[in-house]
Amino acid sequence: MAKIVFGGVEENVVTREEFTLEHAREVLKNEVIAIIGYGIQGPGQSLNLKDNGFNVIVGQRKGATYDKAIADGWVPGKDLFEIEEACEKATVIEYLVSDAGQIATWPLIKKHLTAGKALYFSHGFGITFNDRTGIVPPADVDVIMVAPKGSGTSLRRLFLQGRGVNSSYAVYQDATGRALERTLALGIGVGSGYMFETDFKREVYSDLTGERGTLMGAIQGILSAQYEVLREHGHSPSEAFNETVEELTQSLMPLFAEKGMDWMYANCSTTAQRGALDWMGPFHDATKPVFEKLYQSVASGNEAQISIDANSKPGYRQGLEAELKALRESELWQTGAKVRELRPEND
Repeated sequence: MAKIVFGGVEENVVTREEFTLEHAREVLKNEVIAIIGYGIQGPGQSLNLKDNGFNVIVGQRKGATYDKAIADGWVPGKDLFEIEEACEKATVIEYLVSDAGQIATWPLIKKHLTAGKALYFSHGFGITFNDRTGIVPPADVDVIMVAPKGSGTSLRRLFLQGRGVNSSYAVYQDATGRALERTLALGIGVGSGYMFETDFKREVYSDLTGERGTLMGAIQGILSAQYEVLREHGHSPSEAFNETVEELTQSLMPLFAEKGMDWMYANCSTTAQRGALDWMGPFHDATKPVFEKLYQSVASGNEAQISIDANSKPGYRQGLEAELKALRESELWQTGAKVRELRPEND
């Protein structure tokens, strides 16, 4: 693996050029990889592994998600099974059900973790907070992680484009002496563009902070705040949306994804430069205490407990759908739906 310096800190990074797909296939040639759960990450990881030539099966309870797996080409009795049967057949169990689902199904999984198998996660939640989840693997199995830094949909889409989402990887328990090579081979197999080293605790702390912060929670809060201010000062919905969301996502974000925010600052109008430089400080100072509060809530286990408690309540799904419906039907995102229809590529 390569040693690369990021911001003055040397880190371990694995690329597809260094750990090739051919080598990954060789490492896993005698393995049966069972994808347990066909929800968020399951479809992307399983289909990418299948297309890359690995021996992969899916374990999923019968229902709508099981039917989706069939629609994606998985065949009952051949490479699609009930959860326990898939676990029994597997040498690598990719545990990709939701965090709450992991708590509920752990007794079924644990009984099939015989010596030498590998238990694979794409999130550090269950292991890091095992005092709350009860997920404590036996000592004679490898416990490993590959966590794509994107949704399962993005993982699959970029794979089909010949690209890849970057992933983090970690080994929590090496019982066989092969845990690291299994991890890296699986990371290449699921379609990672490159992989950087972490551990289960750091992954879940950064992930929970990120999705509550700039990836979803903070960005929605900031977008809705600016949209509301513009509307309250007489700007039309389309103008407020275009200046808040559309220009950001359609023009600026692709550019600073490609070249960085520093390049963006250097290549915008002098008026925009001056304003951005003057106002980034106040926004930083206003939000950093919120991010610190968020991080401490994650590190204390409070965020994990909130998630566990919420998902175990009767009627949680109905309540969640009501919250999502309110977001979907807000003026901001109703306007967004209309604006997206007007994009030239949708003519």
